[in-house]
Amino acid sequence: MSARPPFPPFDMDTAAQKVQAAEDAWNTRDPERVALAYTEDSVWRNRDRFVTGRAEIVEFLRQKWEREFEYALRKELWGFRGNRMAVRFQYESHDATGQWWRSYGNELWEFTAEGLMCRREASINDIAITAADRRIFGPRSAEDRGLPIPLQ
Repeated sequence: MSARPPFPPFDMDTAAQKVQAAEDAWNTRDPERVALAYTEDSVWRNRDRFVTGRAEIVEFLRQKWEREFEYALRKELWGFRGNRMAVRFQYESHDATGQWWRSYGNELWEFTAEGLMCRREASINDIAITAADRRIFGPRSAEDRGLPIPLQ
């Protein structure tokens, strides 16, 4: 298993780096790349689904991005302690009919000493939006990194 810096215990800078790295990876929409940040036996709860292990994570993400077009994500550090973090996020995507969605969520993360995520719990709610309501267009620019994401 490859180590994935930064490593716990986290401080404000390393926690923020970990969150930005996750946002960057997820915005590639590359399931294999994203899955490398998780342990081989990582356990997820994503909405009402339970996923265990990298192979299931890859398949879950492949299915997700086959139905969520033009997916673009923002994550924000909410809090941290030791090897755990709380993160809030928003992402936008559209479905096959062209309906745009904004998804709001919170994640709880737990890491191994090697910096790999061994547990992820995500609670997510979706609202329908119009294309004109969109505010997330691809990965963050360098000058937007670290800025809070709007509540609404």
